[in-house]
Amino acid sequence: MNLKIYTDVNGSAPFEIWLRALKDPLAKAKIRARLTRLQAGNLGDCKPLHSGVQELRLDYAQGFRVYLSRQGSEWILLLCGSFKSNQERSIKEAIKYLEDWKRRGKP
Repeated sequence: MNLKIYTDVNGSAPFEIWLRALKDPLAKAKIRARLTRLQAGNLGDCKPLHSGVQELRLDYAQGFRVYLSRQGSEWILLLCGSFKSNQERSIKEAIKYLEDWKRRGKP
């Protein structure tokens, strides 16, 4: 499965910005390892939310969340990431990012 990263109209990638800002190197490594399993087709602890957004949950430290949208059977769009503590705001952002991506007609 191919992973693509959402970028807004200005070229900013919220998921990459979030991942780069994480201070814990082990957390970054665990997230990257989880994305590798995702590429292999192993969705693991992934919960459908609404509006086409899903929440990939990682049970480590603060409880990391990656918001994504599955686009057919071939690839997944990574929208943004967060900690469990601010997931409600991040879910709203992820929905907004997916709507923007669809509105701009991205493949």
